[in-house]
Amino acid sequence: MHFEFSDRLKDEQQRLQAFMDQHVYPNEERYYAEIERDRWNHTPVVEELKRKARAVGLWNLFFPENDHGTRLTNFEYGPLCEIMGRSSMAPEVFNCSPPDTGNIEVLARYGTPEQKELWLKPLLNAEIRSCFAMTEPAVASSDATNIESSIVREGSDYVLNGRKWWVSGVGYPCCKIAIFMGKTDPSASPHDQQSMVLVPMDAPGVRVVRLLKVFGYDHAPHGHGEIVFDNVRVPISNILAGEGRGFEIAQARLAPGRLHHCMRCIGIAERALEMMCKRAQSRVAFGKPLATQGSIRNDVAKSRMEIEQARLLTLRAAYVLDTVGNKAARAEIAMIKVVAPNMCLRILDRAIQAHGGAGVSQDTFLAEAWAHVRTLRLLDGPDEVHKETIAKIEFSKSRNITDYT
Repeated sequence: MHFEFSDRLKDEQQRLQAFMDQHVYPNEERYYAEIERDRWNHTPVVEELKRKARAVGLWNLFFPENDHGTRLTNFEYGPLCEIMGRSSMAPEVFNCSPPDTGNIEVLARYGTPEQKELWLKPLLNAEIRSCFAMTEPAVASSDATNIESSIVREGSDYVLNGRKWWVSGVGYPCCKIAIFMGKTDPSASPHDQQSMVLVPMDAPGVRVVRLLKVFGYDHAPHGHGEIVFDNVRVPISNILAGEGRGFEIAQARLAPGRLHHCMRCIGIAERALEMMCKRAQSRVAFGKPLATQGSIRNDVAKSRMEIEQARLLTLRAAYVLDTVGNKAARAEIAMIKVVAPNMCLRILDRAIQAHGGAGVSQDTFLAEAWAHVRTLRLLDGPDEVHKETIAKIEFSKSRNITDYT
């Protein structure tokens, strides 16, 4: 399959790359310094760059709908997401960071006019942030039918109870709304028991118990929280799409989100490979530059091949998602969700090795990037679940193939 980028996309790539070169990369040190001074608050540099990005039209790049977005397809957004993925601060600068991207898409697709006015509009304007409360510590949440949190109707309210964790984004002081997944009808068929409800973070009974660390990184000011929902009351108008549609919404939300994660992985891998090459050319060991030694040259060559393979597979997945939809793209999405993070981790590991002690310190982005990407082998479904999906699809194909043995 041959992929050709449109002139419009090429122009967007150039504009985004120029903004990254002029504004994002030069401000990364300032970004981390501001976080160190005040870990759980807005970073002034990001707020400044948001205004600049919006002023030049580099805003909500992921969002294809109505006047708030760019009308880019998933395939067109892919190369832009890759560029943003190279810097941990960049997605937020362009209002393209998870979990807001997924929550925005859910509200746009399933929200009522009132819900859109109250929550979608300020999210698109980056006036607030949001979180997605699905995963639970007490059950294997890789199987979403296991979720035990309850949503019980009492008169004109729903009463919510449950404990959620790895709720990303709750560290932000401007995180104002959660999408909560729980069971409204435990007696229904397994995929019709769940519903999703919008829960203001200041609702009585919502309590952030703690912020979790990933290999020692707290990912401030974003954060990953454990939250208790204790008899939280919200009006029945806060439900998304109606009772029993939670699993459907989750599946619709996850496909583009998985794609975005993989696109960012490719950007991270590209930056790590560039750093490995520069390090190898500038560092001398045993009397000669590392770049002249066979082992590092082998690492560089393997890394380039693996990036190109992952990129082509990711672009194919985006193309299939655009042309035939989420359900038909299940195999492609599952494949990239396994391939891209594992590829990125291998390249980060090689780059860390080339940098020696500096590679595992805070002096480069490599160690934190590795910790982040390692979570992606669990986030939005572990590798094993995606491999099972791929295997099921392959076995279903084989039943329709003539046996010539």
